[in-house]
Amino acid sequence: MFLNFIMSLILIIMVLVSVAFFTLLERKILGYIQIRKGPNKVGLIGLFQPFSDAIKLFSKEWLKLLNINLFIYLLCPVFLLLNSLFIWMVMPYLEELYSFKLGIMYIFCCLGINVFFIMISGWTSNSLYSILGMLRAIVQVLSYEVSLIMIMLCSIILLMSFNLLDFYFMQKYVWFFILMIPVGFMFFSSMMAETNRSPFDFAEGESELVSGFNIEYGGSLFALIFLGEYGMIMFMSLLASIMFMGGYSNSLFFYFKMLFFMILFIWLRGSYPRYRYDKLMYLSWKIYLPLSMFFILLNFSLMINYIWNFFGKN
Repeated sequence: MFLNFIMSLILIIMVLVSVAFFTLLERKILGYIQIRKGPNKVGLIGLFQPFSDAIKLFSKEWLKLLNINLFIYLLCPVFLLLNSLFIWMVMPYLEELYSFKLGIMYIFCCLGINVFFIMISGWTSNSLYSILGMLRAIVQVLSYEVSLIMIMLCSIILLMSFNLLDFYFMQKYVWFFILMIPVGFMFFSSMMAETNRSPFDFAEGESELVSGFNIEYGGSLFALIFLGEYGMIMFMSLLASIMFMGGYSNSLFFYFKMLFFMILFIWLRGSYPRYRYDKLMYLSWKIYLPLSMFFILLNFSLMINYIWNFFGKN
């Protein structure tokens, strides 16, 4: 038990360090997309830039606002970060750490509870801008959570298991992405909407919202929200690699697949303009939801046919 705790702590520290260098990777790639260098002054080719940013954010003066509900206002960024770190505990290992037989259900719970922290942080700020940004973020995240879960169910029905390790054994010969190409693309775009990433960053993208639900947060509290957001982006990249690109394995190739999804997040941010909010809602409820339900029925009928034939012959 103590060994598991130490390994979990190491995993969390490595995730936080990875988030720091993920931000550097993002700024570098965006720089090259926009034909400039990006951060290159702090340390060798800008390698110490993330640590410089962290020192700057955590050493900033904290201003206590008059109308905030102080205790809950301070707790929400902490819980947003903790939620994005705890969800990493479901990461499958072939040898040690934890083995979740219902790992995907645990992911559903962590994704669902994230909405409450966004809602409470916007409400406790007591600012009309933060409340408006909070409402739009909640509607967006809830809409895409429904379609995201339905898309994940398409793979779960083929697997007939909630254990993430089983994706590795099921995809030894063919990836689920090849079997369900439209579902794979829907999953990736739903991931971007779920994590409030461009071109779906409506929570902080409009001129009247200023910065969304986190408008009143600054310094160390903003850094916690920032770490939680980028930690969730990395986890969604991990989840896409597991569910559609061959499952978890101890090989280095798995982490390159995860890195590929992370670079796609950045690439799309630098390439596409922001989508329109009403079209985002239309895409979720009128296109993704019916399509995902169709694929669920299709996969379910295929599995029933396979089971019928298997038991019929034996």
